[in-house]
Amino acid sequence: MKWQLLSPGFSGAAVQTQIMSGGYDLNLFISPPDCNFLCSVCHGVLKRPVRLPCSHIFCKKCILRWLARQKTCPCCRKEVRHRKMVHVNKLQKIIGRLEVKCRNAEAGCQVTCPLAHRKGHQDSCPFELMVCPNEGCMLRVPRGALDEHRQNCQHGAYHRCSLGCGATLGPVERANHNCYRELREAWCQRQQRSRTLVLCLLQHMRKMHRTTGLIRRQLADFLEEDDPLLVGAPQEEAEATPEGSIGVEVWEPQGQATL
Repeated sequence: MKWQLLSPGFSGAAVQTQIMSGGYDLNLFISPPDCNFLCSVCHGVLKRPVRLPCSHIFCKKCILRWLARQKTCPCCRKEVRHRKMVHVNKLQKIIGRLEVKCRNAEAGCQVTCPLAHRKGHQDSCPFELMVCPNEGCMLRVPRGALDEHRQNCQHGAYHRCSLGCGATLGPVERANHNCYRELREAWCQRQQRSRTLVLCLLQHMRKMHRTTGLIRRQLADFLEEDDPLLVGAPQEEAEATPEGSIGVEVWEPQGQATL
């Protein structure tokens, strides 16, 4: 089923009036509201009513806009100060109990509720227009048909992983995609490779230690075999030298021939 952009429950003129005014649209209510509930500025039902010192009551938004242009009451023209305005909470509660239609009434919603509960109904109204969550889709469809639209939406064939890995996935890939599982498997594989490298390094180190120990022992044996030769050399030289010749050489003055 192909959906198009749908307009809200109110007509264009009613929406424009509600945006420009501070009060509630009269067409929103099941029964015509009492004239005492109407704002003299926007002619809508009072929204957040405030009373001036002259006892006239207006929508807060309407009177603030009025006073921004001129500092007088719209009805009696008496001078008004902002700090003299008083919120009429009792009147606001009375207006909140008036029965209103859902703003999606023209779209088919038949629900009526007190004005104070209207927002709660709109948050679950099946006729409330919702933006398609698929990236790239600009259509707005009723909440009740959103699931059907998402299944058939052309923009829903491929979209990015909701877990944040950045992968673009199709319907089949989304069913089997698990970023955390893939990341854990990759981490385990890296840990296994690191463990293997460490074991190889330890084996090489043990081999080096054994080789170094063998060389050290062979060098020690070689030095032990050469010790007798180094010790016996001075004795042989002493035997080859005649007795007393050393003393002559030591005490004989330089430059004289030996006797």
